[in-house]
Amino acid sequence: MCAAFLGLRSGNSYAAPITFNTALPVSQEEFIFRELVTVGKASDSFGGLGRKMTVVTATTVMAYGVTSKLALFGVVPVTFKELQTQEGKRDANGVGDARLVARFTVYRKDAVGKTYRIAPFIGVKAPTGDDTRTDELGLLPASLQPGTGSWDVFGGLIATYASVDWNLDIQASYRANTRAGDFERGDVARADASFQYRLLPRTLSRHDKGYVYGVLEANLVHQNEARMGGVLDPNSGGTTLYLVPGVQYATRRWIAEMALQLPVIQDLNGSALERDFTVLAGLRVNF
Repeated sequence: MCAAFLGLRSGNSYAAPITFNTALPVSQEEFIFRELVTVGKASDSFGGLGRKMTVVTATTVMAYGVTSKLALFGVVPVTFKELQTQEGKRDANGVGDARLVARFTVYRKDAVGKTYRIAPFIGVKAPTGDDTRTDELGLLPASLQPGTGSWDVFGGLIATYASVDWNLDIQASYRANTRAGDFERGDVARADASFQYRLLPRTLSRHDKGYVYGVLEANLVHQNEARMGGVLDPNSGGTTLYLVPGVQYATRRWIAEMALQLPVIQDLNGSALERDFTVLAGLRVNF
């Protein structure tokens, strides 16, 4: 789940995670808009197959604070996918699967200049993207389709500690992928952590307009093998650990951010494509 409702925050000067969500609140009756663009590259660890894949996704997120504890998130991605092989190029683009997420704060403890929050979330992914795209070779593989064709559910728990100098966010989540036709993607479990440290200005004053944060995140993602016609695909699924260095400029009304997601451990099954890197750039505005 490219993390897309991810990292939305309330109307303050705190930074936030780039690749996943935060437990910081969305103020009641406040909207938050986020646009996140990602460019990902993957290639064949078995060089003889000569496969290279590029995925570009623009994800639009809208959040609304229903109450001081309950926030709703709507997520709509638009994606372009291209797979190059020795036989040629195959590609597809279009609107992907939309998601609706509810996040509820169950614990908060505030003090001068800091806060601690715990918030579970639950969501559903609707099959709004097309999963039947074809080209001259026939039906495109599932990895190239803009959508999945399945209704999926996911949920998790987020803990956030935020202060005037640094923030720490930790998340655990699970997504249950259901069957669409003869194909079923493997379920996904992940654990995420994000540390954001204020770099500038080093000394706070009442005249500060914005803050530069250095960000370091880790994403541990495990996906079960997919099934085709009830049979496990031995070239799917596996475990990957990513490190994500990034930078944010945060003001009271908006955040601009960039990051680079790098795989440091990849334990994938069979001939599954290995991630090379993903570049992320985003802007979020609360109003």
